[in-house]
Amino acid sequence: MEISSTITETEPQKFALPVDSEHKATEFHLFSAAAPHMRAFHLSWISFFSCFVSTFAAPPLLPIIRDNLNLTATDIGNAGVASVSGAVFARIAMGTACDLFGPRLASASLILLTAPAVYFTSIASSPISFLLVRFFTGFSLATFVSAQFWMSSMFSGPVVGTANGVAAGWGNLGGGATQLIMPLVFSLIRDIGAVKFTAWRIAFFIPALFQTLSAFAILIFGQDLPDGNYQRLQNSGNKQKDKFSRVFYHGITNYRGWILALTYGYCFGVELTVDNIIAEYFYDRFNLKLHTAGIIAASFGLANLVSRPAGGVLSDMMAKRFGMRGRLWALWAVQTLGGVFCTILGQVGSLTASIVVMIVFSVFVQAACGLTFGVVPFVSRRSLGVISGMTGGGGNVGAVLTQLIFFTGSKYSKETGITLMGIMIVCCTLPIFLIYFPQWGGMFCGPSLEKIATEEDYYLSEWSSKEQGKGLHQASLKFADNSRSERGRRVHSQTLSSNATPSANV
Repeated sequence: MEISSTITETEPQKFALPVDSEHKATEFHLFSAAAPHMRAFHLSWISFFSCFVSTFAAPPLLPIIRDNLNLTATDIGNAGVASVSGAVFARIAMGTACDLFGPRLASASLILLTAPAVYFTSIASSPISFLLVRFFTGFSLATFVSAQFWMSSMFSGPVVGTANGVAAGWGNLGGGATQLIMPLVFSLIRDIGAVKFTAWRIAFFIPALFQTLSAFAILIFGQDLPDGNYQRLQNSGNKQKDKFSRVFYHGITNYRGWILALTYGYCFGVELTVDNIIAEYFYDRFNLKLHTAGIIAASFGLANLVSRPAGGVLSDMMAKRFGMRGRLWALWAVQTLGGVFCTILGQVGSLTASIVVMIVFSVFVQAACGLTFGVVPFVSRRSLGVISGMTGGGGNVGAVLTQLIFFTGSKYSKETGITLMGIMIVCCTLPIFLIYFPQWGGMFCGPSLEKIATEEDYYLSEWSSKEQGKGLHQASLKFADNSRSERGRRVHSQTLSSNATPSANV
């Protein structure tokens, strides 16, 4: 798999992949492990995969765990909400940490801090302790933000959607893989001689160990930026240390980030919800065996192997032809179709039809996740981490609200909850219509003809004249130059002066 873009300047041959003026790779070689770009890619998705496995290790074993701990339907629902609620603020904090300290230290630190919660699951003895270990384990899902930040720091605009989509998609595979892994590990341990109420506890040592090892791999082999780690670059004077207050301010005051947080709540948030309920849904509604229900449930998460990466690829393809407006139209269309198929899933009554519709639904809703992070890297250069964290946190907020409203307690049956969830997806996708970039336009209108805005105007507006006088804006200036591909067919070869003055407000 190879996607390439044109390099406008000649760069010294110091990287395995061709790069742009920021040393971001302009090609994406899926099966390469070349440092630093592709190595960062593989470290990011593997570590995120391990966190997904840990966070959703409990749902496929719930029929056993609920008997052992005497869990009620409300206990199970609350634990499911807890597993995704902790990451809401953790993702926002992770975005800020990436901006200030780099994705390498930020992600490895969080993984190591949350690994003990996975180990402690094996000693849970009550509904409260079960809820707490799921809550703290769920913090690890914030590594999604560091993965997306890392990819946006390593890959150039024309391929960043693909890199983000594949890294997140393959990481999300953990949600499906754990539906297969945990019942299998449980069965092996039980067959060796452990009773079932002991076997499920021992099984949790596998995802815990996997998560721990992935953190050490990041620390040993990872690198924050193409040119090195944050600390070394700051010490050498090649990277200025930014102010937290300014980074945070420019992130939270950009309305585009809030809209993407909402819409992401009803693609990725729905995916998290389904990961929590789908195995139990098939187990109870169709009277299946635990392992069979796990295999069916796994197919939802395993669709991430191709669906989320396909969303990223589609975003880049649409941008190449139609620019940012193409990315936005594709996101709206795909996510809306996901909502339609989710509604249908709640209405079908046969096992075969449910499986088919669930797979189609999974493809669209996961592709929408990839399409979302085809847009995110262009919302802000200075506050990329904060915008990524807001969007990722929105995914968890959507999961929390959806599970609280539709899948906690007995107010709705699971099939009714799924139908209503689909309607909510369609409604919460509509605000994409409001996203507008002055230099590129929005879904229904192009850039302003009265006052021509450039990429430099947009990204340099995040820096004050005093900061620009100190040269702190140089990275944003390079990014602005490289992001002209978002004009689509309007791209022209002329290069604007690097001392352009900002005039468009973010």
